[in-house]
Amino acid sequence: MTPRSGKIRVLVVDDSALMRQLIGDILGTDPRIQVVGTARDGRDALAQIKALRPDVVTMDVEMPNMDGLKALEEIMRTSPLPVIMVSSVTQEGAETTLKALSLGCVDFVSKPSGSISLNIRDVGRDIVDKVVAASTAHVRTGGSLLPPKPPLPRAPEFRRMTPPPSSRRREIVAIASSTGGPMALNELLPKLPGNFPVPIVITQHMPKEFTPSFARRLNAASALEVVEGFEGLTLKPGRVVIAPGGKHLILKRRNGAVVCDLSDAPPELSVKPAANIMFRSVAEQYGGNVLCVILTGMGRDGTDGAIPMHRQGAYLIAESQKTCVVYGMPKAAVDAGIADEVLPLNEIPEAMVRNVKG
Repeated sequence: MTPRSGKIRVLVVDDSALMRQLIGDILGTDPRIQVVGTARDGRDALAQIKALRPDVVTMDVEMPNMDGLKALEEIMRTSPLPVIMVSSVTQEGAETTLKALSLGCVDFVSKPSGSISLNIRDVGRDIVDKVVAASTAHVRTGGSLLPPKPPLPRAPEFRRMTPPPSSRRREIVAIASSTGGPMALNELLPKLPGNFPVPIVITQHMPKEFTPSFARRLNAASALEVVEGFEGLTLKPGRVVIAPGGKHLILKRRNGAVVCDLSDAPPELSVKPAANIMFRSVAEQYGGNVLCVILTGMGRDGTDGAIPMHRQGAYLIAESQKTCVVYGMPKAAVDAGIADEVLPLNEIPEAMVRNVKG
């Protein structure tokens, strides 16, 4: 479904006239999108948002007068709408982008070669796809969830609240997330106890420059130990492993322990790391003794990998459309008939504890 008059109205914000032109040209190649204006800094963006009422904003981070973070805070305070941050892939850029995600931006795109990226067309498909997804996104601000614009057709909600059979041990939790996932994980993990009885492995679609900072942020916010995965890292209760960007996380058994391994196999469904690959590897090591959780995200990564695991007895929780930023990945699991429970995000931590205690 496209907003209002049939096209997705986009405001492009960047202090570089060249970048505004290049990003506008990229978006203009898609017939679903209309670039309704541009802005040179955060203050200009706020004025243009008020005048043009765009459906989506692409926002540069580093700008004079009012930078992208300050503008994002003001947008979320006064006129919340989907914002996609456009940032560099430096360490500083990664930290800034993660802060923007915590403030409520829907997604981000990394400039391939700094603030003036003449090769921005290399990520053109990514920009277009994320703008289209953002146009139907729920917007989170300060932990609250605003209704989407326009209203999404509601999928029938069902909740299967019967706990898994007591004879089935859950030996690991495997989580998949994408668009909206950083904020969702930042809400979910701190609600789990530090003595959580099984390890947790997570694939969050994110570039390699971002996952180290992301793991550190989650570790600081949680009673659990959260680390970026590396070769030979041993899984243990209370440890959360984040798949490193640019590598697939797979599990292997060595000397009686389950350890992390990294694969440089091609992307699956255009993502790397891929939840499908991680899920298949989890099934190889744990069979059906798995609690699988699929959170908010664009696309359908996770479902194909979860189907054989579910057939072996794995229990699957899908995030409800009510709290998803983008109801893509959980919807795919629901449509495939493998979701044992569909829950809003705030109810998932308790369900995880209940399931691993069996």
